[in-house]
Amino acid sequence: MTDVIIAGGGPTGMVLAAELRLHGVRVVVVERDAKPTEVVRSLGLHVRGIELMDQRGLLERFLAHGRKRPLGGFFAGIAKKSPERLDTAHGYVLGIPQTITDRLLTEHAEALGAEIRRGCALTGLTQDDDGVTAELADGTRMRARWLVGCDGGRGTVRGLLGVGFPGEPSRADTLLGAMAADMPAEQLMARMTEVRETQKRFGFMPLPEGGYRVAVPADGVAADRTVPPTFDEFRRRLVAVAGTDFGVHSPRWLSRFGDGTRQAERYRVGRVFLAGDAAHVHPPAGGQGLNLGVQDAFNLGWKLAAAVTGWAPAGLLDTYETERHPVAADVLNHTRAQMELMSTEPGPRAVRGLLAELMDFDEVNRYLVEKLTAIGIRYDLGDGHDLLGRRLRDVRLKRGRLYELMRGGRGLLLDQTGALSVDGWADRVDHVAEVSEELTVPAVLLRPDGHAAWVGEDQRALVAALTRWFGASVAQ
Repeated sequence: MTDVIIAGGGPTGMVLAAELRLHGVRVVVVERDAKPTEVVRSLGLHVRGIELMDQRGLLERFLAHGRKRPLGGFFAGIAKKSPERLDTAHGYVLGIPQTITDRLLTEHAEALGAEIRRGCALTGLTQDDDGVTAELADGTRMRARWLVGCDGGRGTVRGLLGVGFPGEPSRADTLLGAMAADMPAEQLMARMTEVRETQKRFGFMPLPEGGYRVAVPADGVAADRTVPPTFDEFRRRLVAVAGTDFGVHSPRWLSRFGDGTRQAERYRVGRVFLAGDAAHVHPPAGGQGLNLGVQDAFNLGWKLAAAVTGWAPAGLLDTYETERHPVAADVLNHTRAQMELMSTEPGPRAVRGLLAELMDFDEVNRYLVEKLTAIGIRYDLGDGHDLLGRRLRDVRLKRGRLYELMRGGRGLLLDQTGALSVDGWADRVDHVAEVSEELTVPAVLLRPDGHAAWVGEDQRALVAALTRWFGASVAQ
């Protein structure tokens, strides 16, 4: 028996595998596809995704393959400047194709010791009080204490659990592909800019390996979205939308996606969890899908590791759903709003114009940017300081940066009083007694995912928070 089986080897699954391995948890990732996909769906990392990579020591690898871009212009494609003084040390978007993100995250998980089995589809599961039995397509069975479905919106795990997936079906499909184009780059970009004034789902993005990632609205909704479009269909849609096919040729891959919006009714059934697209699907407006799934994995990883290693306090695993379900529900709602604002119909265009005027107010622009980038997320951890439940940005200390001290996946008490103690929890929580000019509270207890679990200076209140989030003291 292994500790955890993860169904699905995309970004969510790989981040979760790595988070578990930081705590010595035995992990097997089973991925249906024999080879990594060539399809470039996500185009980058938002602020919270960048912060998480930094917190685990991966950011330099990502920066080597990506390009920093301004934060403005992501909400429904409305072009505005990035707000100043955002609550982050990484006030940018990192443009990087998902294929590279997938590779870097897989390498990270493998380096930490995760076992990855490709060409290995999960077809069935049963569970009891002691664990989960997974049935694979080749007829073999695997046994684990826990199982997590990270197998996408059409994945198997959610269906096997019988978890409802309410929401709306796709009303508008988009064709996606990678191909070369004969039209000179300057002319191509000028035409694309002109078309995108009204068609926000259209675009050409240069790829590192040459050619372009091309997106164009489809003609209707496909009965089976797993069937890729033909290249002739792609060219016809380019002509219909842009008046030219741009001389495209030599397609490397073709795909399609819809704007369906759904969320799982439950994120946990017994010993089985759902994360990433298996728990929520939504249109790609604002580029949040990959980032949302990675944040799911960061939230669940340390909690599941605590259950495996035996120190999880009662109810800790249930906080995964209570914290992450509302976050995804909010993302679904504002992607719905963005899709309406991207419509070419007169009514939505009028509302879009009004919102563009409102975004000239810094408060409005900041609010929407914080939504897209997840800076505004605050888990409901009860009454207290405004920092409670929020992620603490990377602050500078005498011994280096905060995120450099959190790479092991442990909790951390950042103590400016020098009078507090984590005795009894030192196997799970680091104590850094140091003053930072960037920190305005006496002390803050951070969970392994970087969210503040307690703020204050009273030792008894600290002990209560340590017990709540990190279990019983070893001294008890």
